[in-house]
Amino acid sequence: MTFKALDNNNSLAKEKLYVALLAAIQFTHIVDFVVMMPLGPTLMRVMGITPIQFASLVSSYSFSAAAAGVAYGVIADRFDRKKLLVFSFVGFVIGTLSCGLTEDFEVLLTARLIAGCFGGILTGIVFAVVSDLIPFQRRGSALGIIMSAFSIASILGVPIGLAIADAFGWQKAFWFIALFSLPVLFVSKMVFPPMADHIQKSSPLQDLKRFGVMLLKVDYLKPFSVILLLGMSTFMIVPFLAPFAVKNIGILESELKYLYLVGGAITVVTSRFIGKATDKFGAYRMFIIMGVLSFVPIFLYTNAQTMGLVAFLALSSFFMSTISGRVIPLMTMATEISEPQDRGTYMGLLNSIRALGSAIAPLITGAVVIETQSGSLERFPTAGYISIFITICAITLGALVNNTLKKKHHGQNSAD
Repeated sequence: MTFKALDNNNSLAKEKLYVALLAAIQFTHIVDFVVMMPLGPTLMRVMGITPIQFASLVSSYSFSAAAAGVAYGVIADRFDRKKLLVFSFVGFVIGTLSCGLTEDFEVLLTARLIAGCFGGILTGIVFAVVSDLIPFQRRGSALGIIMSAFSIASILGVPIGLAIADAFGWQKAFWFIALFSLPVLFVSKMVFPPMADHIQKSSPLQDLKRFGVMLLKVDYLKPFSVILLLGMSTFMIVPFLAPFAVKNIGILESELKYLYLVGGAITVVTSRFIGKATDKFGAYRMFIIMGVLSFVPIFLYTNAQTMGLVAFLALSSFFMSTISGRVIPLMTMATEISEPQDRGTYMGLLNSIRALGSAIAPLITGAVVIETQSGSLERFPTAGYISIFITICAITLGALVNNTLKKKHHGQNSAD
């Protein structure tokens, strides 16, 4: 074996380690975000809160993530990404632990704001690190693995969190997440290399001006718009999966863990497949396929009637795999749009805009859906139709992102 082959093998081994750690980081803060949704029926019952109040608990995390992401975007390219990663992870652990130390709605809402502030930043940093450390030709597969952290969180984290909540109280679910995060934090601090080549020395005023220019840059506005729409489409439905399942479909609160266990297991497989297919057939083509395919489970779920657990798990798994699968090809396109010197700020903005869409949508659904005197939820199909329409808009605008990417690659090839 030649020295070049050895170097390539070592490089690939490091890439796999980096991707595994980034997936673990995604796992921890995704569990924290997602576990709030299946806890919805419990929180609505124990705290006596309405659908719109529950929606505010979900949205508070995303609103906070969006605001923090804007602040992160201004400073992202002035600091070592590794240091920002560690700092944000520490803040996330503190915020998550705070969620498990209250029984009051207002205090819980405040704790979710804190957790969202740092958890939201983590997502932007993770994608920026992927762009820094993983070559574009292998980035689709890497993102497929990292995005599968959502599925693994569903398979392991959420069911375990719900089981702990059932046995010891819902607060203990957040204790579990905080404690699990600590070893991931330690290993990340030890393994990731410094990432400071992108650092630009400039004044805060210059950074703000640069931030404004980037926010309005036409090539960047295209992926910003698509990620906003896709976030809205997804979170018109996702936060209400569990409440609708319990109140309308007839699923028991104790059975909700299986929704995430089975759905997550299937999505792990489909995420890897979609990531590889994105590299092979093209990101925009796969975005169209997954976007159109997602119409079917959105319609079926939001119009579902009483059904058995097996049929419900099949439907919910179909929904989860297609909804999460749409993000992989979109992020593959979006991460390639930015210039290297803009990447940290760009990814921070991209994540903030995604979080903004994720924050607005549950409030819309919470205002549309009403709870009857019998306890069932009405008008959920309307939310499904709105979600499908927004997805169509996202697919249409995705063509503009794809055209920009083609022009960029053509220019690079001409320069070579």
